Amino acid sequence: MVTLNEFNSRASEELWPELLACCDVPAWADAVLRARPYADIDGVLATASELAAGLAGPDVERALAAHPRIGDRVSGTDTHSKWSRQEQSGVSDDADVAAQLLDGNLAYEQRFGRVFLICATGLSAEQILASLTRRLTNDDATEAAEVAEELRKIAVLRLRKVFTA
Repeated sequence: MVTLNEFNSRASEELWPELLACCDVPAWADAVLRARPYADIDGVLATASELAAGLAGPDVERALAAHPRIGDRVSGTDTHSKWSRQEQSGVSDDADVAAQLLDGNLAYEQRFGRVFLICATGLSAEQILASLTRRLTNDDATEAAEVAEELRKIAVLRLRKVFTA
């Protein structure tokens, strides 16, 4: 956890790992840091949100590569792994649900060529499955926009944790 004063004054290289755990896009992390100093935490979050909303192409693909498949159990001890476990806490241990998630993830990956991403915090396994099923019917452009929005929500949610952990 850092205070706003620490966030504004620390060396960029000290904050980089925490920012990359929020969104693994170096250009995004650099831009958030370049916008310092911030008057308040809401300002940091608003800037981060605006910058994340503009991510596309290779930046999105890089960020997605840092996210585990929904339903996979992450075992690492790093910040990103810890946050992934927290965010997926609503995913059931039920074998039937796990099988449905696996099947849905595989269908999604086959259809779109990337991992299914959803801001899972506060969602039940049933809600995640419903979203996964619905999004499988999206065209490529619609799905790319949904992925970008989910990535933005996750980045802001995680950045808030940097200040409140």
